[in-house]
Amino acid sequence: MSATNASGINFAKYRTLRNFLALYGVMSILILSLMAMLYYESMKAQMLSSHRLAMQLESESYVPRLKKWLESGHDLTAFPKDLAYKTALYGYDKDLLVGNIRHSPFDFNENISLHNRFVHLIVPLSPYGLGEYYLVFETPDDELWRHQTFRNALIFGSLLFLVLALIGFSLSRMFLRPMNDAIALLDNFIKDTTHELNTPVSAILSNIETLDAAELSASAQKKLRRIEIASRTISTLYDDLTYLVLNHDLAVHNAPLDLSRLLYERLEYFRHRIEQKKITLELHIEPNVILVIDMTKATRLIDNLLSNAIKYNIMEGKISIILDHTLLCIQDNGIGIPASMIDRVFDRYQRADKSVGGFGIGLNIVAMIARDYHLKITVESKEKQGTKICIVWP
Repeated sequence: MSATNASGINFAKYRTLRNFLALYGVMSILILSLMAMLYYESMKAQMLSSHRLAMQLESESYVPRLKKWLESGHDLTAFPKDLAYKTALYGYDKDLLVGNIRHSPFDFNENISLHNRFVHLIVPLSPYGLGEYYLVFETPDDELWRHQTFRNALIFGSLLFLVLALIGFSLSRMFLRPMNDAIALLDNFIKDTTHELNTPVSAILSNIETLDAAELSASAQKKLRRIEIASRTISTLYDDLTYLVLNHDLAVHNAPLDLSRLLYERLEYFRHRIEQKKITLELHIEPNVILVIDMTKATRLIDNLLSNAIKYNIMEGKISIILDHTLLCIQDNGIGIPASMIDRVFDRYQRADKSVGGFGIGLNIVAMIARDYHLKITVESKEKQGTKICIVWP
């Protein structure tokens, strides 16, 4: 397994998966809510239908008694009562005339309705030749149907949720398979490339070191510096790729390390690149700053911070470096990072500016090393003003 997979694949993959699962989760909740609402309305309709049938049968026997009462002179004390339901008589203006119902108003446009936990059946009396009156039957809702609905919705909703979760899991694996394949292909390419780069780059640097620059003309010396800069750039990339691919196989030797001395050594390593862009260095490096860390990892951390500060800087720019016993800060006044990219600059294969070369792995390596040693990283950046990255330790 490659270092990419061993380290958990890059953060962008997890962000993509998280967004997919969030969208799928929201859609699943909406579907479950809609189904629950439709089921509730269906059970409610069944309950009302059952009450309608019983109440309509009761009204067939009640209406003749009501007709007799209306014809007898409307004696309120003699208003016929129903043994099964509460009843009331309403006028054409929907005002209560007589009865023992106290839970109005309710919708006269509906034949049967549920209001304030009471079921009401509205019976217009005009078809019976009794004028513009409304007879209303009322019975309390025992809510048994509601409890049954909630119980069934909970049981079937849970089962459906499990089914949707299994589908979501399967879809996520299908969704990530092309990305995993692409990352594996890229890893294999990087692994093969590192092997091919090592020998020629080492040979170039070794031969450059054996040359006596003083014996060369000014023009030849300038060309030699360019070759050395290019070779060291490739060498740095090779070191990064090797660390990325073989990180899980490399032996780690944590020991007290003089970061001050290492930082000066790495600045000397990048000297020609710094001079090529005519960058001014502003150094505030305290002596004898000791940190317990692996030498290779410390080198990769410093190299990538310096390389980025050089690469994304402007011609005749400035790099400020602060090193004390609590932090390392490297600041440039280069092109900066867009605000939308700051949270993603440590993702693998992410580059704030694609016009500048690179694989987008340098800051990811910095983040990996910081996680290994519980170091805190802070980033401050503004476009066209520069970037400041600090590594803080206890």
